[in-house]
Amino acid sequence: MTDFFNLLITRRADVVERLLEHISMTTMSVLISLFIGIPLGIIITKNKFLANIIIGIANLLQSIPCIALLAFSVPFVGIGEKPAILMVIIYALLPIIKNTYTGLKSIDSKTLESAYGIGLSSLEILFKIELPIAASFIMAGIRISAVAAVGTMTIAAFAGAGGLGWFINMGLIGLNINMVLLGAIPASILALLIDYILANLEAIITPEGLKPVEEINRLTKHQLFIKKIIICSISFMVFFIPLGINLNKYFEKDEKIIVVGTTNFTEAFTLGYIYSELIEKNTDIKVIKRFNLNGADFAFNALNSGKIDIFVEYTGTILANFLKKPIVSDPDIVYQTAYDGLLKNFDVFLSKPIGFNNTYVMSTTENTAKKYGLKNLSDLVNISNVLTLGCTSEFIQREDGLLGMEKKLGINFKTVKTLDATVRYQAVANDEVDVIDAFSTDALLKKLSLVPLKDDIEFFPPFYAVNLMKIDLFKKYPELKPLFSKLDGLINDEEMRTMNYMVDVEGKDSKDVAHEFLLKNNLIP
Repeated sequence: MTDFFNLLITRRADVVERLLEHISMTTMSVLISLFIGIPLGIIITKNKFLANIIIGIANLLQSIPCIALLAFSVPFVGIGEKPAILMVIIYALLPIIKNTYTGLKSIDSKTLESAYGIGLSSLEILFKIELPIAASFIMAGIRISAVAAVGTMTIAAFAGAGGLGWFINMGLIGLNINMVLLGAIPASILALLIDYILANLEAIITPEGLKPVEEINRLTKHQLFIKKIIICSISFMVFFIPLGINLNKYFEKDEKIIVVGTTNFTEAFTLGYIYSELIEKNTDIKVIKRFNLNGADFAFNALNSGKIDIFVEYTGTILANFLKKPIVSDPDIVYQTAYDGLLKNFDVFLSKPIGFNNTYVMSTTENTAKKYGLKNLSDLVNISNVLTLGCTSEFIQREDGLLGMEKKLGINFKTVKTLDATVRYQAVANDEVDVIDAFSTDALLKKLSLVPLKDDIEFFPPFYAVNLMKIDLFKKYPELKPLFSKLDGLINDEEMRTMNYMVDVEGKDSKDVAHEFLLKNNLIP
C-alpha cells in the first residue's frame, strides 16, 4: 500500500480535480432524475395501465449496458459531460419512479378517505399526507440511485468527461493497479458518504410519528434544529459546491476556445497534452481537453461534428478506416492519399508526420515464440490454426487488421477473443491467449518482455502519427499553423517509446512527460 499512498500524495491535485468533476456530474444527474422520477411516480399512481408502461420502459432502459447507453447518447448531445449525465439519469430513474409509486400505493386507503372527509384537497393530501408517509420509500429509491450513480459515472471517462474513471482507465492502460485504486477507492468512499448523508436526510424529513419506536429522536426542538442545520450544511458542501465549481463546463461561452481530443491509450494522452500546452503557453486561446474518446472512429466523428477541433491519429488508420482505401505499404503514398482524401471529403487538414511510425506488430511471449518457432509474420500465418488471438474489436473489423489478414494472407486462428486494448497485454502475458495485436511504440511490449513478430510480408501499412484539424480552425486562429509545424518530424520512434515507458512503467503522469518534452525542445517559454 506504500506505493498507493505515494501515488496519492503525488497526484493529490489531480485526485481533487477529478473528484470534484465526479461529484458535479453525479449531483447533476441525480437532481434531474429526481425532477423527472418523482412527478412520474406520483402521476402513475392514478392509472395502473400507465404505471405498467412507465415502469416497463424504465426497466428496459436499465437493462441496456451503460457503455451502450453512453455510445447512443453521443450522437444526440455530443461528447464530454452531457452524454455521461444523460446515461446516469436513465439509470437512476427506475429506483426513484418505482419507490415513489410503491410508497404512495402502500398508503392505507382509509387514511386517504379520512383526509377527503375533513375537506382536504387532492394537492393538500399529496403534500401533507401522502408524500410524508411515503418519504422513507422515496428516500430509499434516491439512495439506491445516488450510490449507483457514483459507480456508473466512472464510465464517463470513455466519452472524454473525466471524473474518477479517468484514473481507472489510466491504470488499466498501464497495468497499474495503484492507479486503478486511485479512482476506485475515492469512488467507493464517495458512495458510502453519499449514502450516509442521504440516510440522515431521510431521518430528518420523516415525521417522528411515522418512525419505528427505536428510531424516534430523543432530542429537544433546539437540538433537532441544530442537527438539521448541520446535515443540510454538509449536504450543500458535498453536493452543490462541486456542482457550482464545475457548472461553467455546461455553459461555456468563451469564444477563444480549442477542444483537443484524444483516443484511449497512453500515447494519445501524451500527444494530447503536448498540443494542449503548446497552444496554451504560446497563445491566448483556452484549451478544453476531451481525452479518452473510445476509439479512432469515435474521435473522427467528434471532429466532423464539431465536438472537438483537433486530435492525433495515424496515416494507416486514416487510409483504411476513414477513407476506406486499399492498403498501401509506401509511407509517402499513404500520407498523400490521406491528406488529399481528408481535405476533399471532410474539409480536414492533415499535418505533416510528427515523426514516429506506430504500426501494428503481432506479438507473443518468449515461450510461445520458442515453442512454435515464431520470428516473422509469415511464421504466424503457417500455424495460426492452432493459436488463440487476443485483439481489440477495432482490429477485427479493419482491412489492415484481422479482416484483411484473413482475406489476403489466409490466416485462420483457432479462436479469436475480443479484448480491451490493455487487457489483451495481460491476457497474453498470462498465456490466456497466444498472440495479440500490439503497437510498435507500446511500452508494455518491453515491460512484459513480449516478442514482436517482424512484418516480412509487409502487410501492415505505415502508421505515422499526424494531427487532424478542421480547415476552418486555421482560418479562425491563423497563429496555430506555424505553431503546429514546429512538431513536424520532431518525435522519432525511440523517443515516443521512451515517453510511453515513462508513463506506463515508471508511473509518471502523461501531462508531466509532455511538459518535459516541450521544455527540452524549447517549444514553450
